[in-house]
This record gives sequence, structure tokens and C-alpha cells, in this order.
Amino acid sequence: MPRVLALLIVVSALVFFPARAALAVGPIQISSDPFTNPDSQHATQVEPDTFAFGSTIVSAFQSGRFFDGGASDIGFATSQNGGVSWVDGFLPSITVNSTPVGPYARVSDPSVVYDAKHDVWMIASLGIDASASGIAVLVSRSTNGGLAWGGPVAVSTTTGFYDKTWIVCDNTATSSRYGNCYATWDDVNAGDLLLTSVSSDGGLTWGPKKTTRDHAAGLGGQPLVQPDGRVIVPALSAFANQIIAYRSRNGGKSWRRSKVVSNINTHDPAGNLRALPLPSAEIDGSGKVYVVWQDCRFRAGCASNDIVMSTSTNGKVWTAPVRIPIDPTNSTVDHFIPGIAVDRTTQGNSTRIALTYYFYPSANCTQNTCQLSVGFISSADGGATWSVPQTLAGPMTLTNLANTSQGFMVGDYISTSFSGANAIPVFAVAGPKNGNVFNEAMFSTQLLVTTGQSYPLRVTADPVLSVQGDAPQRLQPLVIP
Repeated sequence: MPRVLALLIVVSALVFFPARAALAVGPIQISSDPFTNPDSQHATQVEPDTFAFGSTIVSAFQSGRFFDGGASDIGFATSQNGGVSWVDGFLPSITVNSTPVGPYARVSDPSVVYDAKHDVWMIASLGIDASASGIAVLVSRSTNGGLAWGGPVAVSTTTGFYDKTWIVCDNTATSSRYGNCYATWDDVNAGDLLLTSVSSDGGLTWGPKKTTRDHAAGLGGQPLVQPDGRVIVPALSAFANQIIAYRSRNGGKSWRRSKVVSNINTHDPAGNLRALPLPSAEIDGSGKVYVVWQDCRFRAGCASNDIVMSTSTNGKVWTAPVRIPIDPTNSTVDHFIPGIAVDRTTQGNSTRIALTYYFYPSANCTQNTCQLSVGFISSADGGATWSVPQTLAGPMTLTNLANTSQGFMVGDYISTSFSGANAIPVFAVAGPKNGNVFNEAMFSTQLLVTTGQSYPLRVTADPVLSVQGDAPQRLQPLVIP
């Protein structure tokens, strides 16, 4: 099995920040695409999600990406020792490429969760039928710690087009909604109408799909559950110009009107890379919600993106976005596709935060010259100060990535989870092709987030060669195959 090793970051100017250290173990490959069906691209794996509970971490991802949407199957990789070693496989009974064979032609958009009350791991996904005119929100279940999975349970089906599934469970034993699990997605044919369904029996059955009071539209909703059982769902608006959030105080029986977290302004990354400003959201032990996304508001002329963060304790009132200081605002670095982790055993000024993201050292590049890498930064004090950023993998050439109708793809999202004091990211890395065969697979590493001393932040010294204009506003609801 091929391995792609991390590359150290390029040296240049020195800038000093009070910091927290993240001590790393080098990346290891945790899965690869084994499929050979001729209608999708092999070997490609993209779009990982992760969830950790105790020392068990489960990741799920697309394997065998199709150009016009979906994948041959959903892969999983499970570690029961905090990311030291992994067992990988593929979900059964979903697609024609699964073992056993399932009814769907393709599958997409995996999301992982653990239900502590029922001791069940779940992976939500989208099953796409052979004519691509019918889609089902599916949930696959594991009752043995994420090592083996049953056939999928249908949450909701449509003859139209659903998109961007996500799932969470209420794991607070003192919550009145303990054991409730919430699946979210959007209905593209209804203008990206946001929908949510609830299960209270470990994902065996699911209630009716419900909208918010104002029929909010968007995509990429990520539900989070506060310790008292209240649910908050940050999402990208349907026109990709705002981060919004909606809430339920009664276990998903009804959903309140959506609120604006922030307007957004994004720089479209160069080189035809697929990189939408979807939010990534997590919650700390007190119920405080942290949301991050890519945004160019702090850069002159919107020339590149920072990763910015907003927080809320109630899902209604949100702080003004602040930039995470990965690089100075006059650098040429472009940051995008963030995946945040928040240690749910911490809170207040001791909250541990970890952030994995992709970046270009120089935003002003082309398909042939863009150098895509995976970065990491962390905080051990709730975001007051941040560590020196690290490069975990790269650089990658864009044409070695799976190609889609919306650009070269590592995934519309990336993921990081905490297991103890360790942050465990899972990310796609692409090595050189073997002829026409890709070499894009899933990798992970362990990063110990701890307090540390101030030391230099290394940034690239490339000058800004040109300034690109603001990203064009999308005037139609997004469709993301």
C-alpha cells in the first residue's frame, strides 16, 4: 500500500506569537480505494468525516469518486486505540459495488456519530439510484465499536435531489433528550430547504422530516447538542453568502427561525479546486458552539482566504468573526476547507481546539503551479492564542486529485476529532498517478495539543503578484453533485 509522507513547511520570515504547541506523529495511510468499476475514478478517496468517543475514532469517506457526483461506496477506518492503529473496510449493501450488493448506483456525503445511550456507531450517507433521479438519506449502524456494519436504514427518500447529510447524537446522560439522534440534509429541488429527522432508538427508525419555522434554505448543516439537550445547527445559506444557524429546544419536534451568524466573503481558490465556504462546527463541554469557515474579509482586495471563527452559547447571538492567525494578513497564503475539533471534556479558557485545513503557499497560482498542502493549528485556551502552524502533508499537484464537475476534489469538507488530549485529523492526500490510475487516499496522524512557549511562526515570503477580485455572488441556490 503506498504511503505519502509529510513535507516540512518552507522557511522564510519570522513572526512571533504567544502559542500553544501541538506535538505530532507523522501521517499514516488508513485506507485506499480497491474498486475497479470503470465508470468512476480509481484510486480516489475524498471527503472524510470523523467522530471520537473515548479511545475509539471512526472515519468515513467517499471511495471511487464519479466525475458528476457520488462514489462507488463509502469507506470507513476505525481506531480503537486513539489513532495508533486502524482497521478499514467498506459499508455493505448500499451500492452495486458494495459487498453484499445494494440497490443504489452511487453513494455520497458520509457523516459519522456515536450514540452512547444505545452503544451504536452510525454513518449517514446519500444513496443515489441508477437514474440519478432518486436519492435516499441512509444510516448504516455498527454495534461492535465501528468494526463491522449492517445494511442501511432509510431516513428519508425523494424522487428529487437531497444533499449534504450530517448526523449527531445527544450523549449527555443528564439531558432530557439523551439518546436522541438528529440527521440533517437539504432538498435541492425545494431551493436547498433544510430538513431534519430524529431517531430515539439508535437509528433503527426515524421520524418525519421537518423544516424550520421560516423554511430556512442552505446546505452543509452540522447539528450540535448542548448539555441540556438543545440542538443548534450552523449551515451555509443557499446563496453561499451567509453562515446561518437554527435551533430546537424540544428534541427536534419543531425548529425555530434561522439566525444569521455572519455574512461571508470568500476568495475562490485558484486552479479549479473545488472548495466551497461550508462551515465546520463543534461544541465544548459547557455547550459553547465554535464555527469556522474560509473568508477573505481580512485580506486586501479579497486576495486570499483566512479561516475565521464565530462562537455562541445559545445559537441565537454570535460573536463577530475573528481570524485564526495562521499567517500574517500580508502573506500570500490561501487557506480553505477547514475542519475544527473541540475537546468536549474542556471548556472556558482551557478549551482545546484543533483545526485542520488545506492551503496554497501562494494564492496566485494556476492549475499547473498550485501547490496544495494540509495544515494544522491548535489552541489550548479557547482560541485566545494559537500554536505555530504545521504542514501535515503535501505539496500536491491538482491534476492528481479526483476530477469533478465542480473542480479537482479532496472533499467539500475535512475532519478532526479529539481523543483524550490528542487531535486526530483525517485528510485526503494525492501522490503521483500511475499512468491513468490515481493515488488519492485517506491519511491520519496524532497531534498532542498542549501548552507551550512562544517560538517563531514560519511563513512563505513570496510577494503578492496580483490581486484577484471578490468571489462572484451566486444568484441561484447551490447544487453540489
